[in-house]
Amino acid sequence: MNKREIGKSGIFVSELGLGCMSFPDDLEEVKNIIDVALEAGINFFDTADLYAAGRNESLVGEALKGRRDQVILATKVGNRRSPGEDGWRWDASKAYIMEAVKDSIKRLGTDYIDLYQLHGGTMEDDATETIEAFEALKKEGVIRQYGISSIRPNVIERFLTNSSAISVMMQYSLLDRRPEEWFPMINEAGASVITRGTLAKGLLTDDGLTRVKKMDGFVVYDSEDLKKTVGELHETVNDLHALALAFNLKQDVVASALIGASSKEQLLDSIVAYEKEIDQSELTTASQLTKEHQYEEHRI
Repeated sequence: MNKREIGKSGIFVSELGLGCMSFPDDLEEVKNIIDVALEAGINFFDTADLYAAGRNESLVGEALKGRRDQVILATKVGNRRSPGEDGWRWDASKAYIMEAVKDSIKRLGTDYIDLYQLHGGTMEDDATETIEAFEALKKEGVIRQYGISSIRPNVIERFLTNSSAISVMMQYSLLDRRPEEWFPMINEAGASVITRGTLAKGLLTDDGLTRVKKMDGFVVYDSEDLKKTVGELHETVNDLHALALAFNLKQDVVASALIGASSKEQLLDSIVAYEKEIDQSELTTASQLTKEHQYEEHRI
């Protein structure tokens, strides 16, 4: 599997990354999924302290025991849980980040994190304080690099402008092209995009025609428009799953396209799709069938 550098960091990740959020709560099943990923050349694994209240990090760490040197490990911080309380609250303070990273490292069974990401962000945050925390952790060697996971244009711009962040994780796919407006800015900042939602909740897979019937719209598409667009894509494209991956990876600013998998079979489907050659004319046609649009919110 091909690898790309995240920003100018010297960290090279597989073009397909494995988003771990949808892992089952079963260690043996998780090990099976990770075994398939590693065998296929996937070296980039992304989790978060929020997922399953930390349990996801623990499963990933346990499954990677003895193989830490083979992978690039990413996790996230900012959504704070309080003991005895349901849900979480946003906390991007330096004090919290400096403490939360210790818990993530313990759960992951490692002594460093390759890519530590702010899991959101608001314009009300003290961005200077947040960045100070990441820079301090980087200096200490607790993390190698840091980035942000956000869809908020102004939050992203402020974070990149005032820091040495190397990545922005954004929901991006053939059906959600809002981030394209910001690719030049991210590239100019020397950072890379990591895409999530790469398969648009399964709409861009063989199961898309079934899934679309159960959805009441997606991003800027209302229900009927979504059915029409997904139908046209399936009629026009030979392998929509493969094309969806190629669509994201044709962007030079994209370092890795994350795919989720709750089973090794799901992961294998994406690996097979990734390995297929896609004709440029199909990419052009598919792009013309979908909408170019922008974020309407989170702008100043």
